[in-house]
Amino acid sequence: DIIELRKIIEDRGSNAKIIAKIEKPEAVQFIDEIIAETDAVMVARGDLGVEMPMEDVPIIQKMVVKKCNAASKPVIIATQMMESMITNNKPTRAESNDVANAVLDGADAVMLSAETSVGAFPVRVIEYMDKIIGSAERQNIVYNPRYSLNKNSPTFISDAVCLNAVLMSKEVGAKAIISMTKSGYTAFKIASFRPEAKVFIFSDNPELLNTINLIWGVRGFLYNKFSSTDETFDDVMNILKEHGHLHSGDLVVNTASMPLHKKSRTNALKVSVVE
Repeated sequence: DIIELRKIIEDRGSNAKIIAKIEKPEAVQFIDEIIAETDAVMVARGDLGVEMPMEDVPIIQKMVVKKCNAASKPVIIATQMMESMITNNKPTRAESNDVANAVLDGADAVMLSAETSVGAFPVRVIEYMDKIIGSAERQNIVYNPRYSLNKNSPTFISDAVCLNAVLMSKEVGAKAIISMTKSGYTAFKIASFRPEAKVFIFSDNPELLNTINLIWGVRGFLYNKFSSTDETFDDVMNILKEHGHLHSGDLVVNTASMPLHKKSRTNALKVSVVE
């Protein structure tokens, strides 16, 4: 279905992305193939709990999140996140625990449904969810999980540069990882390694910037002034400084494809100090 849908999208000249909703036993059975073909995955726990034994759903959720993280594909946890707030003005402790665990497991996004579409407290439920997510993301367990790279992958060198950008940011205490990308691959890969440093992605592709909003911990900026590597690095750091994201003396890790004008895969890493 995903392959057929992709062909329809491409035949119509669209760059629309595909999110595969996991709600059937067949989807769980072929989850590896689905992750390989789709752009992102949604775990629809409500429907999945109807189609499969409810006691299996938490295990399936964790499994899918782990596989998506390994494949650098965004994963969304959805349905019944804070169901009680359809009628109540605060979540239950079990719901708070559910949202936090989704973040700790490695979800890129958590999704509300009836809570905001027909619920009595649509704004308050978002406020509570934001507090829970913020608390979970202050825990060290979220960041820098164990890494494993596939040396046989055609993107192995680029993956290694992205991984070492994250490792370097941790070792030097960098405030940010700044990357230039055309396809968005670097953004997806760096985010999958869950760096504690903020991730800023610069691209001349406006559609890509919309897409990467779904990725955990990434902020995108439109940028089309690519010149020499050093000049570009200085320019993007100044942009972030002007927006208040960086300050003089901050350490940052830059990644890029050299030479910049070729816009190929990421192959360069540099540690810089913001002036």
